[in-house]
Amino acid sequence: MQPFSVLDLFKVGIGPSSSHTLGPMRAAERFAHKLGELGLLSQVEQVRVSLYGSLALTGVGHSTDKAVILGLTGLDASIVDPNEAELTFQTVKTTQKLMLNGAIPIRFDPDESIRFFGDIFLPEHPNGLRFCALDEHGIELEQQTWFSVGGGAIANELAKDAQNRDLLQEFPDNRPYPFLNATELMEHCANNSLSIAEIVQLNEATLQGGEDAVNDWVDSIVSTMIACMNRGLTMDGSLPGGINVQRRAKRMAEQLNSKEKDEFSVMDWVSVYALAVNEENAAGGRVVTAPTNGSAGVIPAVLLYLKNHRNNLPDHWQSTFLITCAAIGWLYKRNASISAAEMGCQGEIGVASSMAAAGMAAILGGTADQVEHAAEIAMEHHLGMTCDPVAGLVQVPCIERNAFGAIKAIQAARMSLSEPGDHCVSLDECIETMRQTGEDMVSKYKETAQGGLAVNVVVC
Repeated sequence: MQPFSVLDLFKVGIGPSSSHTLGPMRAAERFAHKLGELGLLSQVEQVRVSLYGSLALTGVGHSTDKAVILGLTGLDASIVDPNEAELTFQTVKTTQKLMLNGAIPIRFDPDESIRFFGDIFLPEHPNGLRFCALDEHGIELEQQTWFSVGGGAIANELAKDAQNRDLLQEFPDNRPYPFLNATELMEHCANNSLSIAEIVQLNEATLQGGEDAVNDWVDSIVSTMIACMNRGLTMDGSLPGGINVQRRAKRMAEQLNSKEKDEFSVMDWVSVYALAVNEENAAGGRVVTAPTNGSAGVIPAVLLYLKNHRNNLPDHWQSTFLITCAAIGWLYKRNASISAAEMGCQGEIGVASSMAAAGMAAILGGTADQVEHAAEIAMEHHLGMTCDPVAGLVQVPCIERNAFGAIKAIQAARMSLSEPGDHCVSLDECIETMRQTGEDMVSKYKETAQGGLAVNVVVC
């Protein structure tokens, strides 16, 4: 079994969606690579892709069609340049030819080869996709079914009963402090006089081959987040998709720089940071899943708030911040879900806000109990949030929600630091509540664009 790292919560890829773009692209790349491993590439005449459930219903708006084309050509989502990705997509659409795994040209008409089955939800997960390679006689050479399970993660086969997996199954390695839930994590902290970040740092150093590897990961993620935000602050005009959503981050930043500061200026900057990241995501730019593309602006906004607007931060604070965020995010991923197709937007913006609140509380000197409390407060006030993207695009209300998720995270951290940590609702209880709420939520409010704003906003 492949050991799971909490650092996997943060992946570098292109927008606009981790579950509908990054995940399908990675699945398509795996399929194309497998054809090469099996020695079948030269026999392939055509590839058919079937998208199911949420992937089909909002696939075009989330660029799922583009994603599978890029993956089938063998492009790596973690390093591909967004401009190269767009050029490749447009070339395939125009020529109706695709270089399978970057090696074999095949005919590929997206209108024929990619099929959308919005009325079929595969039982394992709402985000299902199936690849089928055929030879010149139409005989099937290879077929694979994948599921995009949130945050860019993909799976062939989902374990339906995660709660019953034990430590040995889930951690077949020598990390010193394995944990399955917040209660076990907090026990490690209390019994060893260590912070959440220290617990995870020790685990990951064992798993990654040393502390330097973890530090390199932190540097890479932080630099990518800041680069994305900086690019977002230089861009203006309308976002792609046809509903004429205008970029605002650059304009808002210019206004803030030109006027006198007031007591709310800092919060305005937090909003600007979040908007800049998610406008880039909506435009198909390079972002970090945090824990998803749709919520990619929350954690960078809080990170930039700390960096630009707080003084006397501790040494190595960025590492403490991100590792704490990752630990909290992993608890949600394991014990509930970070997929909006399963949980609604509480599983994306809510989780991101919870992660950021915990990270900020840790930086500002919070105890492990206060950090856990910060995470719980932030999620408690996102419970029940629906995912209802207008026109199936990751724009309205998604972009603004990142700004509010970041501001909620900051306030949750501040509230937790004024308390001793003996709060009424535990993080585990809140995570379980989110899971139950997501399961109870009807599908039209879970990334299908069939309810909420998606049906009440008239798009011309």
